[in-house]
Amino acid sequence: MELPTTAGPRTKVLALSSLYPSTALPQNGIFIEHRLRHLLASGLVDLRVVSPVPWFPLAGARFGRYAAFAQVPAREERFGIPVTYPRFPTIPKVGMTLAPALMAAALYPKLRRLLASGDFAFEVIDSYYIYPDGVAAVWLGRMLKRPVIISALGTDINLIPRYRLARRMIQWAAHHAAGITTVCQALKDGMVDLGVDAARIRVVLHGVDLELFRPPADREALRGRLGLTRPTLLSVGHLIERKGHNFAIEALAELPDMDLVIAGYGPEEGALRRLASRLGVADRVRFLGFVDQAALRDWYGAADCLVLASSREGIANVILEALACGTPVAATRVWGAPEVIDNPAAGVLIEERSGRGVAAGVRALRGVAQDRDATRRQAERFRWEQTTHDHLAVLADALSSGAIP
Repeated sequence: MELPTTAGPRTKVLALSSLYPSTALPQNGIFIEHRLRHLLASGLVDLRVVSPVPWFPLAGARFGRYAAFAQVPAREERFGIPVTYPRFPTIPKVGMTLAPALMAAALYPKLRRLLASGDFAFEVIDSYYIYPDGVAAVWLGRMLKRPVIISALGTDINLIPRYRLARRMIQWAAHHAAGITTVCQALKDGMVDLGVDAARIRVVLHGVDLELFRPPADREALRGRLGLTRPTLLSVGHLIERKGHNFAIEALAELPDMDLVIAGYGPEEGALRRLASRLGVADRVRFLGFVDQAALRDWYGAADCLVLASSREGIANVILEALACGTPVAATRVWGAPEVIDNPAAGVLIEERSGRGVAAGVRALRGVAQDRDATRRQAERFRWEQTTHDHLAVLADALSSGAIP
């Protein structure tokens, strides 16, 4: 295998992800965008992104996330990367089962025309989330005679294979892909359990932006500016059940000297507010709504602990971001979390996913003297430069193998 060099022609890569960010859905797949931005910055690839969006005709707020799909633009350029957002049909109730086929059918004529035009003769398809995106990508690679890389990021391995038809499609895609990556060892182990040869899977860890996410120069002044007067927990993520914000609120009832800040938005906000009121802690919970990354850095740096009570994750970006800001983490022991929180400087693992379990984890963390510089060093193990190096190696292997699905 030989990696590309700056002296030669740049490899043309078509990235495919239905969870790529857009102006309408800026919180989608930020880590995918970061990974591709750093890949482009290597100077060794030309890159375009195709992000298929479920078709929905109405943009009224009462339609929830489907309304947001209607607001996604047809195309935009993000950080120097051209992104198109073609629509594909979805069918209620059976949508997930048919999603790979519907996605591939919608994309095939567009990608065939792109190749025929000579405008961007991509050499490899680099897909994110094995289901449905990776399955669709392998079908497209077979029809367009291009090698395909599939990447497992979380629910595509730790949830979706519970469904028989989806599991079979994931196994088929893994068998025919030219390259397979996962973002943590736990997901690799999950793929091996599905019958995929371990030797074909490469763990490509996420990085974290160590320039953006860094400890505050004056933490007390920052806390004052943000209005934090007591020890503070921070919970970050989409307001959905899987993220476990409810357990952070329940834990607060057992931690009377602490406050909680929740950064994110989503369909569970009303239920979370009602829970806080019912438990008598509403005056100690602050909901921020969506917070962009630059502002989020301040909240990480000001907090005393990040709480992540997820039911499943690959490696959660919020863990790496908090550590980079010097803030320890209390996270549920799921999938990739133990690979990051592997010593006291990084934080503690929550053994029981409940309010009581979160409270116990926070108490354990508070019982240990914290060195925020040492916590920062835990994040320094996760550098985008290494991610990019490993990503380029996977691309080179896929191209040199000549493996067409």
